[in-house]
Amino acid sequence: MISSDSMSPAELAALLHFHAEAGVEWLLEDDPVDRFAQFAQAKAVRGNTGSQAVQKTQISTPDDTPRPSTNRDTSGSSGSRMAPAPAPFPQMAIPDEQAIAEARFAAESARSLSELKSAMEVFSGCNLRNSARNTVFADGNPSSGIMVIGPMPNGDDDRDGVPFSGKQGQMLDRMLAAIGLDRTSVLITNVIPWRPPGNRVPSPRETDICRPFIERQIVLAEPRHLLILGNFAGRFFFGGSDTIHHMRGEWRDISVAGPVGGLTVPALFTLHPQDLMSAPASKRLAWQDLLAFRARLRG
Repeated sequence: MISSDSMSPAELAALLHFHAEAGVEWLLEDDPVDRFAQFAQAKAVRGNTGSQAVQKTQISTPDDTPRPSTNRDTSGSSGSRMAPAPAPFPQMAIPDEQAIAEARFAAESARSLSELKSAMEVFSGCNLRNSARNTVFADGNPSSGIMVIGPMPNGDDDRDGVPFSGKQGQMLDRMLAAIGLDRTSVLITNVIPWRPPGNRVPSPRETDICRPFIERQIVLAEPRHLLILGNFAGRFFFGGSDTIHHMRGEWRDISVAGPVGGLTVPALFTLHPQDLMSAPASKRLAWQDLLAFRARLRG
């Protein structure tokens, strides 16, 4: 086993990224800890403390004071012994129709992106919200007219609270720079604002709860063009089971409803930055899509 003392800063950073992507949330001690022995020791200490308290009470009792019989059965007495209080359970949301209605109400009540962000940060009706570190909200220029939508936050996004952080974010920056764009000239967000545990795919119910928030983001930002990244985001808007290789390079209209009227925006589907990192040969396809997106932006 390689000791961390012999690793360079770059190697340590790579190791931390590896553990974060694998879903590791907590760090353990270098030396093993016997929790069973600790529990037995604490139990023995509590037992000794209780015995000393009983002996002290008996010593301080006058000789002429009647003592209760030690053979008395107190199992049925409600006041003879206090039952230990149950440990509190963590608050867990139940993804049902009520949670979806609450999400819709919270989203539609927001009149600006800042209000929507505040509403999402205090929303507790989704299990993903209760397990994530941060609410990953949109980042960039809300008035740019261009919105880039990915699937869900990963470990880097959850840690930094910013969409497309880490290596995936660096790849997206290069994709945008290739057509003359950057994070100051687009608005970047995700369909799901909270990282699922272990980067798993959100359940259909979790997706339904998050839907009002991303739709409200689109309505409030009023983009003129959308760039949709990856399988999950494409299926989120159009359903079905087509892969991004079947949807990519195709313009489709996305319609979202609002409290007053709705909004229809043309959207182009392309590969996710992770797709380009996993299969570099796909960069050629993404480049074709980006050229088509740039041509549409120029009218």
